[in-house]
Amino acid sequence: MTMKVDPSVKWSGPTRPYDLIKELAVAVLVIGLLAGGLSFLFSSPDEKAVTLKSWAQTNPVDFAQTATGELAGTTTSASYGPPYNKAASGQHFGILKLQDWSGVRIPINPAKSFVLDPLASYNDVAGKDAVVAWNAATANQQTAWATAYADALGKATDATAVADPSNLYGPVPTLITSLLNMAKGGALDGSLLTSDSTLPTNFTKPLLFLADSEGYFAAKAEEQHLGGEQWGVMNETGSWPGQSWLWLFSFWYQVDPFKSSDNADTIVMLLMGLLTLLLALVPVLPVIRKIPYKIPIHRLIWKGWYSKKL
Repeated sequence: MTMKVDPSVKWSGPTRPYDLIKELAVAVLVIGLLAGGLSFLFSSPDEKAVTLKSWAQTNPVDFAQTATGELAGTTTSASYGPPYNKAASGQHFGILKLQDWSGVRIPINPAKSFVLDPLASYNDVAGKDAVVAWNAATANQQTAWATAYADALGKATDATAVADPSNLYGPVPTLITSLLNMAKGGALDGSLLTSDSTLPTNFTKPLLFLADSEGYFAAKAEEQHLGGEQWGVMNETGSWPGQSWLWLFSFWYQVDPFKSSDNADTIVMLLMGLLTLLLALVPVLPVIRKIPYKIPIHRLIWKGWYSKKL
């Protein structure tokens, strides 16, 4: 039988002095030293940002191939669909066409946004003349030039030394050489960042351009263990653990039918929404709410408390 203590009765037992300020100061000092020391020893690496400048300097051929692909309309950005353009119908699940319903909210024409517009503002007369020549050609002629040059770059080791004795590539070599020089100097990063605003805070265009790279950027992701098959969504840079709670999202992308579906993003999002809803409804679902009573695992965990209660 437990005795009840009257809180109005003055304590008559032993006492001792207690310095709350001292305890607080020591606790803050100790925790601060521990946090600082552990952060120094085990914090994730501070990797330098991947930029268009570093890409152009490190792998100029891949940069030139990607930029030519933007002109030819063969990159991922060019064929993505909403919210950037209408080049594709977008992902769907049955009658749910979420990507289409969102519409084109961030209009981007890769050839114009990533190549032509930046060159029009770049201090290079040859590049500006090449932009004028490109814009004066028909769409079919532009595609023919860019496609032929892309094929030639696929066999090249120098992005600026592709011979064109028959003028098969039109102004494309000049466009790409000028854009490559612009990127190497860092001007392209600034141009894409401030193309829609005077504040350099919108990284949509640089990131889309980088993501179109099938060589440099993809290799960077694999090197840092951030590839899709590496469950990169759960990592920070390198092999350092990141958002481990995202494992369930990433899991579905590793198995069929999600893995081989063109609509994987939509299906995984809907599935996770359903699972989250079921979890939220556990207290009211008639069958699931009775599981703890049928399988009383909690009584084993809190057996000490239940033994006292009985």
